Amino acid sequence: MFKARSILVDKLKESLASVLPITGIILLLTFTIAPVSLSALTAFLVGAVMLVLGMGLFTLGAETAMTPMGERVGAAVTRSKNLRLIIAGFFLIGVIITVSEPDLTVLATQVPSIPNIVIILSVAAGVGLFLVIALMRIVIGIRLSWLLIGFYALVFILARFAPDEFMAVAFDSGGVTTGPMTVPFIMALGVGISAIRNDKHAETDSFGMVALCSIGPILAVLALSLFYHPTGGEYAFSTVAEAEDSRALGLMFARALPQYMGEVFLSLLPIIAFFAVFQAVSLKLPKRKLLRYAAGLLYTYLGLFLFLTGANVGFMPIGSALGRIVGGKGWRWVLVPIGMVIGWFIVAAEPAVHVLNRQVEAITAGAIPQRAMALSLSAGVSLSVGLAMLRVLTGVSVMWFLIPGYGLALILTFFVPKIFTAIAFDSGGVASGPMTATFLLPFAVGACGAVGGNVVQDAFGVIAMVAMTPLITIQLLGVSYQRRLRKEQAAALPPEPEAPAEEEIIEV
Repeated sequence: MFKARSILVDKLKESLASVLPITGIILLLTFTIAPVSLSALTAFLVGAVMLVLGMGLFTLGAETAMTPMGERVGAAVTRSKNLRLIIAGFFLIGVIITVSEPDLTVLATQVPSIPNIVIILSVAAGVGLFLVIALMRIVIGIRLSWLLIGFYALVFILARFAPDEFMAVAFDSGGVTTGPMTVPFIMALGVGISAIRNDKHAETDSFGMVALCSIGPILAVLALSLFYHPTGGEYAFSTVAEAEDSRALGLMFARALPQYMGEVFLSLLPIIAFFAVFQAVSLKLPKRKLLRYAAGLLYTYLGLFLFLTGANVGFMPIGSALGRIVGGKGWRWVLVPIGMVIGWFIVAAEPAVHVLNRQVEAITAGAIPQRAMALSLSAGVSLSVGLAMLRVLTGVSVMWFLIPGYGLALILTFFVPKIFTAIAFDSGGVASGPMTATFLLPFAVGACGAVGGNVVQDAFGVIAMVAMTPLITIQLLGVSYQRRLRKEQAAALPPEPEAPAEEEIIEV
């Protein structure tokens, strides 16, 4: 009990260190150039406290239950040697966990002209299909970079024929649907599948599943855009009503809590159901281990609904307000540096980022430390948000950034170690999580409305930008790592023996 409490305290300290910087930046803005109402500010502070508690509980739950459960399910399915069962099982896992992802419903409401149920089922089928492809890649040992090049070529070919109203939302969907609930489980599945292989590349190939699963939603929305034609692109962002007093503020959060409790429960339910089936059929884990997993799932549940409540009720309205106020100033260009600063710190508040960083450090035995991953992600997201704000101000199409960005990322795959490519493309889906959807997107929407831009075409795409730039920065980290490794290996080599000096010949 004491050990569990100590671990929880450590997790809460980590989450406090992650949330505090972005909270301080937002407070600085509200007290200087972007004043907001006292009600919105108080809701934001309450939301920040909920983020700290939620992230601490979520990361503890992910380590205690989500990750080991995913590893065991992945290993059990693959060990069955029944190809049809494996394909059907993984496709079903992908579909069900995607349908239950809360962010997918939000995405579906923003795609013009396509019925919600059509886009939800299409995106879920896309994730299921690519989860199967990711599985086969690990089992067969196909190089990830070749798959990425082929599928992204298909993505950009389809994008050439898609209406502009679908473009940004389609690329946003890749980041949105790989949320905090699905990412830890999918990443753990990769570890479990690769565990049945004994070759030296098995651990490297455990990464890359999130990268491939992020492509499915993009292709699904682009394919649907060929059959559905937009009838409008208006976007109305819902904001929380102003609270007249502290009691009204409390009721605001009290009304939101049951909603997110229900959403998170529905998200967890399919994962629990799948694990229960495998437990009954093949795993047969002892009761003590099951109780540990049950406690971890409870931590995950409590953490995620607290986090989502704080993000949606506290952070979403103030994000929209800040974007609208700063964008309405005469010196609206300041949106770019402000966006870059916010982007640098906000990625640390993404719950799934901490899960990824720990898994990377563990599998690489510390060769890729968490700090290096965190700095690379922060640099990438900072750049992406700055470019997204530039799009808001100029109305430049998102494709002018995505095509060269993905092109550079795919070229880098031939010059860095394979593990960095896999980690980099996983990072894109992980970094574009709920904080991006509930703060950065409202911030861009508010700013776009203030400058008179087209919200659907100019503000949407910020999630796609956040998902793209880590692909470059993490691989550049790989280039740096490779150079440093070569220098260390060269320094460790024994010096070459000196050639013996030529003896002078003395004639007698």
